[in-house]
Formats: sequence, structure tokens, C-alpha cells
Amino acid sequence: MKNSQILVLFLIGAVLTVIGALFKITNERKDWTTFFLIIGMTFEAVAGIMLLLKLVKKNKNNTDSFLDS
Repeated sequence: MKNSQILVLFLIGAVLTVIGALFKITNERKDWTTFFLIIGMTFEAVAGIMLLLKLVKKNKNNTDSFLDS
């Protein structure tokens, strides 16, 4: 997976988390706030795991820089 795709996953998660936090602050419907927070943080966690796996895989080859892909 490319760096830009991982970044998009992380940004989608961040947006969903911010929306869930704003709904939580304004005391909106409780079921949607929890849904947005859980889905957003899941996106962020998956993006973080994919980034770590890519870093580990790149260090084994060590032929080019991480930012070159």
C-alpha cells in the first residue's frame, strides 16, 4: 500500500473522530457519537499498523528511503 493511501485512511479516521467528539461535546444522540468515535479510531489504528508494517518491511530491504515509495 502506498504512503498516500495510508495517509488517506488516517485522515478519514481523524475526521470521523473529530465529528464524534464534537457530537459528544454538544450532547447529540448518544448512539451516533459512539459510532463515529469507534469507527474513526479504528481507521486510525489500521493506518498506524499498516505504516508500522511498511516501515519494518522497508528496513529489511534497505535499498531505498521510506519516503521514496
